[in-house]
Amino acid sequence: MDMTGKIKVGIGFATGRKYFQKVLKTNIINWNESGLVENCRISLNLLVAYDLTYQKTRVSDYTRIPADLARQLDEMHFIGDDVILKEIDRLIRDNVITEEESRLVFGKGYAAKRNAVLYQAIANRMDYLVFLDDDEYPMAVTHTRKTAVWGGQHVLSTHLKYINRADITHGHHCGYVSPIPYVAFDEVLTEPDFKRFIEAISNDIVKWEKIRSVMANGGVTYADTQVLVSDEAQEVAEIHGAKFISGANLCLNLTDPGRIFPFYNPPGARGEDTFLSTCLSDRHVLRIPCYTFHDGFSTYNHLLDGVLPIRLKFIKADSEAVIQRFLRACIGWVRYKPLLLYITQPGQYDSLIADMQRKLDETLPKICEYFNEPAFMSLKTELNKYHRNVRKHHQEFLDTKRVWANIMTYLAQKERP
Repeated sequence: MDMTGKIKVGIGFATGRKYFQKVLKTNIINWNESGLVENCRISLNLLVAYDLTYQKTRVSDYTRIPADLARQLDEMHFIGDDVILKEIDRLIRDNVITEEESRLVFGKGYAAKRNAVLYQAIANRMDYLVFLDDDEYPMAVTHTRKTAVWGGQHVLSTHLKYINRADITHGHHCGYVSPIPYVAFDEVLTEPDFKRFIEAISNDIVKWEKIRSVMANGGVTYADTQVLVSDEAQEVAEIHGAKFISGANLCLNLTDPGRIFPFYNPPGARGEDTFLSTCLSDRHVLRIPCYTFHDGFSTYNHLLDGVLPIRLKFIKADSEAVIQRFLRACIGWVRYKPLLLYITQPGQYDSLIADMQRKLDETLPKICEYFNEPAFMSLKTELNKYHRNVRKHHQEFLDTKRVWANIMTYLAQKERP
């Protein structure tokens, strides 16, 4: 902890969206309203790793924070490519890592942006780091009546309530969490067909019963009222050696950096939170009672202006944007599932991959016809490619953890008097 006695809290964003400033403003007002800004024992520090290519943004889209909001933060760290390259040069010059090793930790992709935030938080001696997403808002929606009922959520303060007795805390998500649209089953695509398809590409925590329920709600995940009124945190259960967490509404305890693992995803894939989950067998991981609303289709920005809809839209597979988002999600799942199986169920890996291939062979023609999108057939090609490279990706994952451990040792030695 900081020698002044303050708890130094990092709030991290890995972002590339043009409306980041609106999301940040909403969160800062939320921290103020929850009493964190005025709490003299807590230091709030913003860390933003930004991507200028995702939506063709400018540096000022992230750094030009209004003065009245900036005053409510103690420090602000903006992490562009120049900042990352400077840190890489320092680490190479001090013989901590090689240039090739730097690409494992700070290369391309979402995991690399998260690692940049995590590195800066530890280098600046943060006690805790909360990751928030730029498409999630501090509110929850329920459907206990005929219309949607909204409530604010104190996400940051809830994490701080529990993180001092855990390695990791992560909260719940509502809204448009799933990229799977509402599907009206017919003779082209039956429910058993779609079930087999989803089982083929999804992971251990994606259960068909839950997906079916979300689809029936038009793609909306509503908050559980029992969670909303609870003060209880739940220990995350271990499944095949993994304690599954989410990448946002997530808090890491940094008081012992030696216990921190890096993020990793196979090239071109996602799943950085999933692969971190596979490292947590001997870590204390808590699911805490707070929600964020996930605006997965970027259609509810007006929530940040205080406009609360009484009904949420059904996300149907009747638009090109929805179908393409679903396709991209499916590709992402297929790309990281071979490595996930290789890590968590190595003894059954070959049979599980064969089962995936069989289910895709059976269902992909129907998926292509139903969504009128032949590109879904590429899932089989993607699966075979990432299956062929699974040992290479596994070695990269191990090397990333090794390189990160060396960096953590270096930072710890720098702090010694």
